Amino acid sequence: MHMFYLVKSTEFAGAIAEWSESGDESQLARISALVGDVRRALVARHYSVRTEGAYLGWIKRFILANRLRHPLELGHREVEAFLTRLAVEGRVAPATQNQALCALLFLYRDVLRVQLPWMEEVVRAKPQRKLPVVLAREEVRMLLAQLDGRAWLLAAVLYGTGLRLMECLRLRVKDVDFLRCEIVVRDGKGGKDRRTLLPRSLVEPLQAEVERARVLHASDLQAGFGEVWLPHALARKYGSAARDFGWQYVFPALRRSMDPRDDVERRHHLDAEFVSRSLKRARDRAGISKHVTAHTLRHSFATHLLEAGYDIRTIQELLGHKDVATTQIYTHVLNRGPHAVLSPLDRERA
Repeated sequence: MHMFYLVKSTEFAGAIAEWSESGDESQLARISALVGDVRRALVARHYSVRTEGAYLGWIKRFILANRLRHPLELGHREVEAFLTRLAVEGRVAPATQNQALCALLFLYRDVLRVQLPWMEEVVRAKPQRKLPVVLAREEVRMLLAQLDGRAWLLAAVLYGTGLRLMECLRLRVKDVDFLRCEIVVRDGKGGKDRRTLLPRSLVEPLQAEVERARVLHASDLQAGFGEVWLPHALARKYGSAARDFGWQYVFPALRRSMDPRDDVERRHHLDAEFVSRSLKRARDRAGISKHVTAHTLRHSFATHLLEAGYDIRTIQELLGHKDVATTQIYTHVLNRGPHAVLSPLDRERA
């Protein structure tokens, strides 16, 4: 078995070309057809573009790891070996190994119609309990001070609402209630809807962003475009809803692009890389040594609410955690747990 399970998506084409020089062209055609079948099955079941890319990536790695053999020629033993090597040699996180398992189960169950037996021989990736990176309030102020425009507004929304990055970028105009200072998150992690707060200090700048989106939408309509992507066949169900302004993204991209799901030119939401790059530059300029991502702002939101005395169940609902145990990890970065203990050195000085 080759080390193709570590191949990056950008290297797939080169890896396949290398194998095709000495490989069976008919076998490569079968595999190409299979990849197309997987993509269509993912689209038909309304998986997100990110999940589609992740699943296809793991399926391609699995095929390459087995010397371009078709998955029908393989079985649960090869799947077990692949997942085990991810843990033992790749040293991946449990969530990564689980995603690879889900991708391969989808391939066999939903595409190939093959039911794999229970795989007991898989060596599981060891869970690593990591405390979340949290910024102090002053560090948040320093970070935001180094941002402006849309980058500042996005960072402020992430910190002020506790939204996940993609939840923020996928916000639709109709889901922001300025009068009630409330945001409705549709189809969040786990396919759940929830409500979270909209900081009053962000009402005015967010309204300005919505007006900016309105101008772009009017321009698209005038140019013969203006249809936004709608999930779960809503475009067919509601007819003209895709052109309705309420369904447009709050943070639209500056340019239209071809939608990979159906090759239709649309205006998508802003790219996540824009946020990541902006936060990295702001962190460097602010002189913050901690690793800062969009999720760091979510961690900081939760921790600062706990510091302010809010009930952990309330914070659980705002974050959209299925289990309160997930939310309780933030108690470990507060003055609760080990930080609640006063060092004897500090006690002597008190």
